[in-house]
Amino acid sequence: MKLLLHSAMLIKRYKRFLADVILSDKSITTMHVANTGAMTGCAKPEDIVWYSTSNNPKRKYPFSWELTQTKKNHFICVNTLRANQLTEEAILNGTISELQGFEKLQREVKYGKENSRIDILLSYSDKAKTYIEVKSVTLLDDNQGYFPDAVTTRGQKHLRELMNIVKNGDRAVLLFTVLHTGINSVKVAKHIDSKYADLLQEAIDSGVEILIYKADISPEHISLTERIDFKK
Repeated sequence: MKLLLHSAMLIKRYKRFLADVILSDKSITTMHVANTGAMTGCAKPEDIVWYSTSNNPKRKYPFSWELTQTKKNHFICVNTLRANQLTEEAILNGTISELQGFEKLQREVKYGKENSRIDILLSYSDKAKTYIEVKSVTLLDDNQGYFPDAVTTRGQKHLRELMNIVKNGDRAVLLFTVLHTGINSVKVAKHIDSKYADLLQEAIDSGVEILIYKADISPEHISLTERIDFKK
């Protein structure tokens, strides 16, 4: 995925969806943040913010925060909308070799007992469907990547749904997209959400597959490029 971004310096993020930054001309403006999470370690004052622009006159905030460049020179994609886009791109171009041979790819399909939408659904002519739930990983702590970065009842629901998919005879995949260049392996954050950790182990034991792919990130380009390890 090609990017066309501009840089600014972060003052602060607030109200979840807003951030104040200093632009290159020293003026201060507010931009939109497409991220509902805690963004732990991704939004420190004076970090470099890389943002995209929109010409849509209906938008109150024409700038959107896409990447953080930390003081350690790590790049982090904070726009969570990119995770599904990058996953679809990596499936279609063959990067994710475990998810090939399908006849049809669909996005945001309703499914499950708890009124959910699966991020990506792959259909085949000669075998069961593959349901793919995509999660973005951006929490780095003591050189280790973790998910989740906050208690996630929504994530717990998705694990229950995936387990039911396996029971029904289809394939269920939980795909973690690592959108932080400093993360080289991922662990479940039991110290943050112990219920999610227990459900994840139950899901693995029931046959839900775990895939983790890391993104190569720069202000010009971002793409999923390599599979990395899941540490129990």
